[in-house]
Formats: sequence, C-alpha cells, structure tokens
Amino acid sequence: MTEHIGRRSLLRGGAWAAAALAAGPALLAGCGSDDTPAASTPSGAPQRGGTLRAALVGVGAAETLSYFHGGTNLDFVRARAMHAALGNLDPTAPEGVRYEVLDGIDVSPDLRTYTLRIRPGLTFSDGSPLTARDVLYSLITPVEDPRSLAVYKTPGRNFDLAKAEVKDVRTLVLPTLAPIADGRLLLCQGNYLVLKEGSRFEENAPTSGPFKLTTFEPGQGTALTRNDEFSLPGLDGPYLDGLELRNIPDSDARASALTNGQVDFAGDLAPVTARTLDGDDRVVVRRSESPYLSGLFFRLNMTQKPFDDPRVRTAFKLAANRQAMLDTVLHGQGLIGNDLLSPGFPGYAESIEQRAFDPDGARALLTEAGVKDLEVTLTTGPETPGMVEVATLYVENLKQIGVRATLRELPAGQLFADFPAYVKLPFAASFSVPVPPMPLYQVSYGGQNPSALGWNRPDVDALVVKARSSADPAEANQAALAAQQAMWSDGNTVAPVFKPFVTAAVPALRGVREDLFEQFPGFSRASLR
Repeated sequence: MTEHIGRRSLLRGGAWAAAALAAGPALLAGCGSDDTPAASTPSGAPQRGGTLRAALVGVGAAETLSYFHGGTNLDFVRARAMHAALGNLDPTAPEGVRYEVLDGIDVSPDLRTYTLRIRPGLTFSDGSPLTARDVLYSLITPVEDPRSLAVYKTPGRNFDLAKAEVKDVRTLVLPTLAPIADGRLLLCQGNYLVLKEGSRFEENAPTSGPFKLTTFEPGQGTALTRNDEFSLPGLDGPYLDGLELRNIPDSDARASALTNGQVDFAGDLAPVTARTLDGDDRVVVRRSESPYLSGLFFRLNMTQKPFDDPRVRTAFKLAANRQAMLDTVLHGQGLIGNDLLSPGFPGYAESIEQRAFDPDGARALLTEAGVKDLEVTLTTGPETPGMVEVATLYVENLKQIGVRATLRELPAGQLFADFPAYVKLPFAASFSVPVPPMPLYQVSYGGQNPSALGWNRPDVDALVVKARSSADPAEANQAALAAQQAMWSDGNTVAPVFKPFVTAAVPALRGVREDLFEQFPGFSRASLR
C-alpha cells in the first residue's frame, strides 16, 4: 500500500533539525575509529515499499519548486525526484551518456542536425503521454525565462530552438547554430529535465519523474509519493512508496540526524564530518570518484583592477598552498587542482605542468606589476562543504605574499541568490559540477559569459568551437589543449582543490549511486531492505 505523506506528518518533528544540531557532538562521540570496518551494502533484489527520509542543504524560505531559479542542492534534488532527465553523463557508456527520457540521439555527418528519439510508452503522472513537444518545451522554457540560471540556457546557445521540428510524437529534430560534435554531452548532463508542455512549477503540476509532490514547505521539507507512471529501461521501479526531503543546512546536524535515526540518507557532508563517521557500523559513507568531483575555486574579476593584469592573476595562483588545503580541509580526500576545471574527463589537459606553490614568485610578480598595499575581500559562503574553509586558508596564503586580504562569508544560499550582484564582485568563491571541459567552457566562460567575471577571449572561444566541432579526434584534442593552456596561463580562475561528493546512509539503503549525478542524488532506483 502506498504511504501518502501529508503536511502534518512531514512537519510533526518540526524541531528535528535543531535537535540534530544540538545533539551532534554527543551522537558522533560514539563513532568508531578509522580502522573499524564500515557497514556493508545490502545485496539481493530491491525490496518494495517504505519511505526514504533524506537530509540535504536548502536555503530556508527561499527554496523554490522552479529548479531553473534555485541553485541549491535541495532545490535540484527535489527537481530530479519530480522530473525525468533527457539523460546523464556516464563516461563508461558508448556515447559518454546514459539515456533516460531519450532512446538515443542521432547526429548528422555534418554535425549540424541532432535528432532526439523519445522512448516509447512514457507518461506523466496524470497519465498523459510524454512526447517530443514536451521535450522541446522543456528546452525552450528556461532559455526564455530571464531569471533562469545560465546553465539552463546552454541549449539555446548551441541549437536553433526556433527552427526545431517535431517530426512526430517521438522525434524531435534540433538544428545547430554551428557544427558541434559534443551535443550529446550538452543535452545529457542530468540537468535538462522534462516538464509537460504548458505546465508551471506548481504543486499540482504533472511530473515525469519517479515521484510526485504531495507537500512542499519552503525551509521545512518536501513530501513526495511514488509516481506509478514512471519507468526506465531495465528498471522495475520506483521501489519506494515515498520520499521525504528535509532541509538541514549544517553538515554535522545532517550526520547527527542520520545516526540518531531521524533520516536514512545525509547528502553533501563536510570532509571532517565524513571522517568522523568512517567506521561507524550504523552508516555507510560513500565518496565519489574522478571525474565526479567538485572544484572549490575562486574567480578574479578581470574588469576590475588589479585583476586586469595577468601578472597579478598569476601571483594569486602561485600564492595558493594547494597541498595544505587538501590535507587540512579535505583530509587528503580529493585532488590537487591546476587552475583548470573538469579533471578526469576526456579532453582534460593533463599534460599541462602542475602549478607550484611559490609565494616568493608571487611577491615578485606583484612588485613587477607595481602593486603595493593591495587590499582585497574574498566573498564566499557555505554553498557546499569545504568552501568557507578553503577560502579561509587562501586568505591566509594571500597575507603571506603581502596582500591585505579579508574574508566575507555570506549565509548559506546567499552567494548566488543575486547573480547580477555576484558577477560584479571583484573576488569571489565558487564551486564546479562535473562536466567535460569544453562544454563547461561554454557554460562558464565563452562569449563574454557573465559567469566568467570579465574573461573575454574570442581567440580562445574560437579554439573551443574548433574542439567541439571537429570530427577529427586529434584535431579536437589539439584545440582543446591550446584553449586550456591559454586559460591556465592568462585565466582568472584559481582552482586549488577538487573534493569528492560525500554521502552517508543507513546500511539498508541501496541504489542511489546507480542514479549517477552524485552531487545531486537521485532516488529512482533507491530501495530500503
């Protein structure tokens, strides 16, 4: 029998977040040492039934059902639960993607036309069929919405959506604005979700994903019930009767709620929290592996002095003590960064020399640039665990090269809330999602993208276009390497470390990792044994 979760049952434990935070040290004190074997993952066939309670990071009253506008972990996890994706990145798959709503994508020999084939038999939660018109609507809507985050406008920068043709209910033809070879990677990043044509982000809107909404209380939680209309190839699910998503902003509080039995899953844990949980046989701790890592990085605004000077930008890169950040903040779990994003993906420029920690060289470059008594403020926030801690260490690194640096920490969820204000900051922290380097360049840097904070290099844009449009792998790799070399030498990104996504769950939970896109966990395959 399906368990329907209403507002009263969802909010009955209204003090659970505060209680978990208050009880944190006592609850975690009983955890075993690092040598204690972790709980094993259950085996056997998935078991149907049950309600999974998941603790995630939200932003309180600012939470929204519109994932086009919401940039937090909880906002997007909720969206993934309600709306099916076109596909997900999967480097192990033949085309680098694992399709979901789509049955496949055919690309014309001249790389100018992409034909999307929709899987047969798909329906929304109201029983209506999911068609090519719904897919086109889902791609166009965020492009036309001025409030949408930049990442959701990417299809409109690559495909001529105005000239898209719905050939039949299962076939959508997308002409490209210019030849591209990586359109599959663009469309199947896991964040292009399918809405019903004409629908809005309302509580009673039909959904295409594994769950449908019953209750949404911003800042409190979300209750969802199984969507019996949902299906995936090879998946006899969803298995869960229901899903509760709870907002617990503090990492230790999420862990405490888990060990205290208040939730079954805790997402996006801080490295120090995860280290404390290691060896506790009440939970299973999981860390994502390359390329599914998140970069903790900083942007220098090239429209403002002194960051318009490449010598100053290089000095700020040389000032970062990457090894100390990895050891101190991430406890050795992760990778040292080289001021480029997307390590581990095909096309990443591994051959570029690793930038060293060189405070003397940094001071010399600042002197050469004529920069004296430089004062800077680094703006950051706890948008993902580790951001504030890495920024704190980086500020100390800058002080060591003679820069009077201070840290400005915003409350959780506020760093990107006013995006036009964010892109005007002179010096700002950010974090990356795992996306191949050339598609990520377009989302974050190319064509005077506001997200790039002043990076404006048409010559590098042209290299990226060549890398993405060439059918010759050798030519594409050469152009991608040249583009990344320019970014490494002249760019405004300081990317010192990459961290794994860390989650913890009760031993009975299985199937979450199989949903891919580990930063924003999905639960279409989840079951409780």
